[in-house]
Amino acid sequence: MQPRVYTPAMQGSGEFDGGKIKEQKPIGFSGEGSVIKRVGPLFYWAWGASSAEAVIGLHPHEGFEIMTYIVQGESSHKDTLGTDSAVGAGGVQVMQTGSGVSHREQLSADTEFFQIWFEPYLAEAMLRKPTYHQYEHEDFSIESHEAGYSVKTVIGSGSPINLVADAEMWDVEISGGARYGHTVPGGYTLTALAIRGAGVWGEADVSKRQSPFRHKDFIVGYADSDTSVEITNPHDDILRLILIKVPTNVSYPLQPKR
Repeated sequence: MQPRVYTPAMQGSGEFDGGKIKEQKPIGFSGEGSVIKRVGPLFYWAWGASSAEAVIGLHPHEGFEIMTYIVQGESSHKDTLGTDSAVGAGGVQVMQTGSGVSHREQLSADTEFFQIWFEPYLAEAMLRKPTYHQYEHEDFSIESHEAGYSVKTVIGSGSPINLVADAEMWDVEISGGARYGHTVPGGYTLTALAIRGAGVWGEADVSKRQSPFRHKDFIVGYADSDTSVEITNPHDDILRLILIKVPTNVSYPLQPKR
């Protein structure tokens, strides 16, 4: 595996509510500037922050599985299913938009969040009834290791979130001087966004394959065969990464970007 590192200049950008919400987009829509348009069923990934209380007005979705993950602050959600709720730091909102739903979002000041879209087989997904589920930070498993890192499983084994799309997601913090290992099965791609700190991406027992990355970089590693990835934090500050693993290819047709 030779990972590819995409700097913020190679990612997309966007804004809402007159610029109160600004987003960096590792994976964006056409015309938003993202070099990466999708990774398998991982269709869209925005990392946003609000400078003040902000609103994204009522708008529709269908088919996609859409999650909002709150890093800090609070997100309120209202939709045409009758939902009216809010979630704080570490919480997740998941819409399986099915045959169609509209929602409105409101962010408190200084909220940091991700919105991530996964694409199931849309011909089947659009026949399903739309759903909304919300999860608090305490609903997720967090494993702290003596080796100097912690792992929160956001999607995957032990998580309360159940998606149709094949995807797993982790929130990983690595202390200064520590190393974190992650196995990627052949045929899958591991993506990572460095939201705090900087580090080095390598492979176990392959000393020459070392790829340094900085804060805000987006890393994409395609695994042709089972690969053991090692992420090292050579600095004093905490390194925090959001990792998402998806199949590189799927057996159903994927929607072209618009």
